[in-house]
Amino acid sequence: MNQLPGSFRRTRAYPRTHTLTRTQVLRRTWPFVLDMIVAGMGLACFYGVLKIASLWLGHMQPSVEISLSPRALPRYALLSIARIAIAYVLSLIFAIVYGYVAAYSRRLETLMLAALDILQSIPVLSFLPSVMLAMVSLFPTHQIGLELGSILLIFTGQAWNIAYSFYSSIKGLPRELQEVSTVYGFNRWQKLWQLELPFAATGLIWNSMVSVAGGWFFLMACEMFVLGARDFRLPGLGSYLQTAASAGDITAILWGLLTMIAIIVITDQLFWRPVIAWGDRFRFETDSAAPAPRSPLLHALQQSRAIRALRTRTIAPLQEHIYARLAKRRSSHQEYDKSRRRGPSYILRGAVYAFVLAAVLFFAVRALDLLQLVTLGDFFRVLRGAGATFLRVNAALLLAALWTIPVGVAIGTQPRLARIAQPIVQIAASVPATALFPILLLVLIRLRGGLELSAILLMLLGTQWYILFNVIAGAMALPTDLTRVGEVFRFTRMQRWQTIILPGIFPYLVTGMVTASGGAWNASIIAEYFRLKNETHVTFGLGSQISAATDRGQFHILLLATIVMALMVVTINRLLWRPLFRLAETKYRLGN
Repeated sequence: MNQLPGSFRRTRAYPRTHTLTRTQVLRRTWPFVLDMIVAGMGLACFYGVLKIASLWLGHMQPSVEISLSPRALPRYALLSIARIAIAYVLSLIFAIVYGYVAAYSRRLETLMLAALDILQSIPVLSFLPSVMLAMVSLFPTHQIGLELGSILLIFTGQAWNIAYSFYSSIKGLPRELQEVSTVYGFNRWQKLWQLELPFAATGLIWNSMVSVAGGWFFLMACEMFVLGARDFRLPGLGSYLQTAASAGDITAILWGLLTMIAIIVITDQLFWRPVIAWGDRFRFETDSAAPAPRSPLLHALQQSRAIRALRTRTIAPLQEHIYARLAKRRSSHQEYDKSRRRGPSYILRGAVYAFVLAAVLFFAVRALDLLQLVTLGDFFRVLRGAGATFLRVNAALLLAALWTIPVGVAIGTQPRLARIAQPIVQIAASVPATALFPILLLVLIRLRGGLELSAILLMLLGTQWYILFNVIAGAMALPTDLTRVGEVFRFTRMQRWQTIILPGIFPYLVTGMVTASGGAWNASIIAEYFRLKNETHVTFGLGSQISAATDRGQFHILLLATIVMALMVVTINRLLWRPLFRLAETKYRLGN
């Protein structure tokens, strides 16, 4: 025993109580492991940003050869993810600013809502000529011009439903919460950050999910398109799928779909599931007994010492500094005379109005000059196409509502089902129907009326998710005490739907139907005009006329069809959806 090694003797010299168990070792080392994982993720993101920036700042390549080899898919997928992510960030910022101004400005509210109705009804391809020509003119020698044009086109397919969701959440804010913010003297920033954004979090999260899904839906049209005699191609997953669909290469289509599904699953696990679990803390809930969604990744990140230090040493002091500066600025502003403050504000407001009016008049004059090329036959053909597309849009909305409302309520009210169904729904919503359309078209094209049926199904696949995700958000936002009222009074299933479920989800359902209606009109440009095996399959309608006019460079037909589509959507919103939204805002809002 005297010949034992020194290290062993030192170990035996310590008391037995100092020996670390396996659990204690894990508790001490796990935060360090988490810090290393967070640092690795940060470095990977930084490296990806550098690689993408070096590509975008290079020389312009308006038309590249899209390889159908599976080896090219990782690079294409990275580029597409970057475009969709940047477009989503821009959409979220736009939605919060636009929705906030529309909700609190009585003078601009009507005008901004009308503009929102028009913008969500304008198809992506209608934005294409002006956006791409403007971006290419700003950056004539660099690839970033084409990239920004593609990102802005994806933005036009993502932003409007998020903005409408945030606006409707602010308008449905319970009065007791508004009174609490007034009692505590919240300034605008504090009210936005601590009251309005948390209350709107559920709607924003689920509408963000469907917006990103919409970005994947229009990715094929945003990465590869024809503008007159010019053929623009950007390397990405959307251009890969469109090239495979045009060539009729089913194997390449399946490879692209598998890659996209893998990306969606990873995004769901690394981003959406933690965000949903984090956003559950902002539910307007008086009974906290309901089980909350969980995310192992969110729990692990919350244990990271690096993130905790960043929050306590950087974010929290910065937030307190901002609040202090705003409070000091508010108190100093109250010392000024109101007449002094109103003068410059009215001058600035008048200058903004004058600029907007001048811009509207300028574009109106240019549009009138372009519309002079339209013949009477073109006008009546566009009207007939609008009628045909109108019937398809309403058929798709009816079919979508029949299954999304019960399924959405079931997912939103049953947490166990939500944990299983939410990633499945996210995957199904994010897989672009345009990638499945070649297979669907090959099956239905031999049937009588197959093109009509396939167009309705493609609209359905592209718009049903707006309703489903909003219904899920509305069902998740239902207070648990309301559902327990039905259990106490032993409501039948029909009574529970009539008195609790439908009134509770009604504001979210109206928002979903409005955005789905605009999305269905938008999806018509792809559903009614599709290329397969170097052949163009056309169904008569307004969407096919817009797609054909874009391909041929007939900008007067494109402008006329876009105006007709926008007028029809705005008219439907004014006559149907706007009264329903007022009913949701007044009768079916939470609170008194």
